Formats: sequence, structure tokens, C-alpha cells
Amino acid sequence: MSERKTILITGASSGFGALTARTLADSGHTVYAGMREVSGRNAAKVQDNARYAREHRVDLRTVELDVVSDASVAAAAAQVLGEAGRIDVLIHNAGHMMSGPAEAFTPQQLAQLYDVNVLSTQRVNRAVLPSMRERGEGLVIWVSSSSVKGGTPPYLAPYFAAKAGMDSLAVSYAAELARWGLETSIVVPGSFTRGTNHFANSGKPADTATADAYERHYAGLVDQVAQKLAALSPADADASMVSDEIARIVALPAGQRPFRVHIDPAGDGSEQVSDVADRVRREFLARVGLADLLSARAGS
Repeated sequence: MSERKTILITGASSGFGALTARTLADSGHTVYAGMREVSGRNAAKVQDNARYAREHRVDLRTVELDVVSDASVAAAAAQVLGEAGRIDVLIHNAGHMMSGPAEAFTPQQLAQLYDVNVLSTQRVNRAVLPSMRERGEGLVIWVSSSSVKGGTPPYLAPYFAAKAGMDSLAVSYAAELARWGLETSIVVPGSFTRGTNHFANSGKPADTATADAYERHYAGLVDQVAQKLAALSPADADASMVSDEIARIVALPAGQRPFRVHIDPAGDGSEQVSDVADRVRREFLARVGLADLLSARAGS
């Protein structure tokens, strides 16, 4: 077992988040699974986590954390820091998907999705990073998406755009946290159509008239996309591949963690594009004399 760490993960009520929380707890860490409405609609999941912790004798806790609320994020960070005294690893996992023709979503819907997928990370960073910077150590893991740079089927525009924004934010944060001694790893899952609720719980366009109009030329496209993505996925592809990879990264010694990893069994091309983009980033930072920002400074 690696050194015991205190870990806060957002969006841990289901999917990658729930799997990752349990995998990291199984690895011996103290894990705070952040989710909203712990006394309401997620009360049963809180009980499930408590039961899992008892049965497996692991330290898995649940914390109320609504990533679109400044007050909730601040309270969650304060609770974890108050109880554990530190947060060693922060995992940005919270996210939501919408499916349908781009034109049929209202600007307000896109803003709401951007709030969940992108602005949420800024809220949580501003609540957690000060304590990490003060200690001069910590790891921030961003759960991105292969849709940021890979093949992008239609009818998922709001989600793809938001994830691209989140990924871009992660890249910039990585450089700005390096001199504080904080590491960044960007985990890029592909289209896991089993083991997650992305497609089942995806939001729909508010402008139904426009959505219906698109049906004349794109009848059933949402279902076609979901079915084709599922068909591309190998039979042995499992969402636990993502949680296992995150646990592996956490277990690595400081300074040896990857900047970006892809877990994309369907192979949508994202990894090839990211390889180019990340190489260009490395080369450009070196050209402008900022190569030290490519890795966290030890002992800062």
C-alpha cells in the first residue's frame, strides 16, 4: 500500500466518481466522496458508502458537496480540512452530459452545463489549493474526456465544448501550480457506455420545436450515436479501468506521475492529438525559458 493520503473527489455519487472513491479507499486512503443532497436524493448512496466502509474496513466518508454552490464547496473543504487536517489529492470528477442538436439548447442550458463541468473546478480549486500551496505539496487530478480532442460525433456539442474548457483550464493550472510543488495529472477516459450514467442521465434540449425540426434530417441520431459508441467499445472495456488508473497515479511517488493518460478502449484518436498538443506545449515552454513549469518543483 502506498502512503495513506486524504483524498477529496467531486461527483462521487455514481459512475467514475463512485468507483474511484471505493478503489482509493480499498488502497488504504482516507477518501471523502463529494456529492450533493446527501440528506435527500443521495441519502441511500451515503448509506451504501457507510456500509461499504464497514464491510471492507476502509475509510470511505461522504461529504455534502454541490459543485455549483460556492457555499457548499467552501463548507465541504472546511469540513475535510477540519477533520483530516489536510487534503493530499483533489480529484475533479463532477460532470454532466447533454445530448441533442446544438441549436436546440438555450444559452442558459449551455451556461448551466459549463457551470457543472468547468466553473465547478474553479470553485473547488479556490477552496482547496490554498492549503496545498501552503504545504508545498499535493496532487490535482482532472477527469477530462477523449471528446476534447478525439473523434466528435454530433449531438453532444454542449458536453464536448464544456469538457474542452475544463481540459484547457487543467493545462494552464498545471504550469501555474508547478512552482508551488503541486502536481497535475489529466485523466482522459474514452466513451465508456457501460458502468456510467452519462447517456442515461443526459440532459435534453429545452427548445423542443427546434429539436423536432432536426429530426426531419437526423431522425434517431442520438440513439444511433450511443449505439455506435457502444459497438466500438471492446467487450472487456469496463469503467473500473478509469478508477484503477487513477489509483495507480495516486500511488506513484511524487515527481513520477504522468501529465496526461488516456483510457480509451474504443480508440477515438484523442491520444494521438493530445500527444501532439502536449509536445508542442513542452517545446514552447522550453523556447520561452519556462521549462521548469513542466514538472512540479520538489520541496517548494
